[in-house]
Amino acid sequence: MEGKVVLITGGTSGIGLAAARQFLQRGAEVVLAGRNADRGQAAVRELDGGRHSFFQTADVREPAACQAAVQAAVGHFGRLDVLVNSAGVYCEQAAEALTEERYAAVMDTNVKGTMFMARYALPELKKQLGSSIVNVASDAGLQGNYGCSLYCASKGAVTLFTKALALEAAASQIRVNCVCPGDIATPLTEAQLRAEPSYEEALQAMRSVYPLGRIGTAEEAAAVIVFLASPAASFVTGAAWSVDGGITA
Repeated sequence: MEGKVVLITGGTSGIGLAAARQFLQRGAEVVLAGRNADRGQAAVRELDGGRHSFFQTADVREPAACQAAVQAAVGHFGRLDVLVNSAGVYCEQAAEALTEERYAAVMDTNVKGTMFMARYALPELKKQLGSSIVNVASDAGLQGNYGCSLYCASKGAVTLFTKALALEAAASQIRVNCVCPGDIATPLTEAQLRAEPSYEEALQAMRSVYPLGRIGTAEEAAAVIVFLASPAASFVTGAAWSVDGGITA
């Protein structure tokens, strides 16, 4: 990945931040995009002090912000080779309790943000040989999860958008893939567990459904993202790559 420029939405924590770290280790220049400027600047300081990374404030629910993030990456580093759509929100809610506000919050981030980031990145990616897009979907984008119909719908949309876009982009030699993680130890999962009456019991219950007997790490999910974005995966496109300890098997 030496000399490649990577733009990561949701890059200030969790899987996105872990991916940024691994891209930098492989010689890439990295742009983090997110809503929280303080967290973004802290992430850049933690990664490499801004030597090969910088932060761009962006709310992916707004198409203009998606366009600005792409323009900032190209303006700062002169090119764009990889887009990682890692920005996302999680929601557990019964279908009967669905509200228009909750629908907009989830779908605008998970689906609209992914689609418009790709829309504005594609013209820049077409200028580079071996460019790619990696979207972060979920095991919930491959199968139904109880009490998560809205979230499943959003991640299912990301999975099929990935496959359809891979067909469109193939003529330009742009590869498009997605990762479908199961439960991953991130700040989002930590907050979910802390909200339960017993953290340890909730964690054990979460682990128990995985054939490997544990939940994943952000680094494990990030490693697959970096692989899919790299020349090592040069014949891989339109794939939905499970990183889920066997739960969808």
